[in-house]
Amino acid sequence: MAALDVTAAPEVRQVLREVLRGEHAPRDGTVLVTHDLLDVLALADSVAVLQDGRVAERGAVRDVLTRPRSAFAARIAGLVLLAGRATAGGLRTPDGTDVAGVVDDGCSPGEPAVAVLDPAAVAVHATDPGGSPRNRWRVTVTQLEPRGRAVRVRGRHGPLELFADVTVEAAAEARLSPGDEVHFVVKATAVRVHSAAGG
Repeated sequence: MAALDVTAAPEVRQVLREVLRGEHAPRDGTVLVTHDLLDVLALADSVAVLQDGRVAERGAVRDVLTRPRSAFAARIAGLVLLAGRATAGGLRTPDGTDVAGVVDDGCSPGEPAVAVLDPAAVAVHATDPGGSPRNRWRVTVTQLEPRGRAVRVRGRHGPLELFADVTVEAAAEARLSPGDEVHFVVKATAVRVHSAAGG
């Protein structure tokens, strides 16, 4: 569907959905290869994420997109993923950055884990705002990307790549530019930590 215009693609996707769910659908299922999140959401019941020629993770679409275990799946879902080891109150990355979050019951301290957060939950400040959020990272802005009525602010905190989605108005008011030093802040309740194993 890559060569289809924006009005034709949804129509073709709908026809495919009807065929794949209809009475003449193959009994053993269908394999669909795509790089488009909309195809996955509209057509798939389960998904296998391939990275470097190997299955990085697999499972129900909802599970893989809301609880990714690989950076690649997180990118597809539009989520920030930080890898490390679980702690009692979150995650510690290999460079020693502590990330406060809500840890799944089945995730034990010390085991390989990932912290996942929605970039819309990340606030961007020119100076450290103080207050109660336990996750505060000083970030060097590397890139700004328009995303409809939002701007994705990409940045680095040491070796970690982070990103936040802010409104166009907020980005314009802050006059954000690559090279700026800003503070990313996110509440611990907006960070989910789960085991890196499985799938």
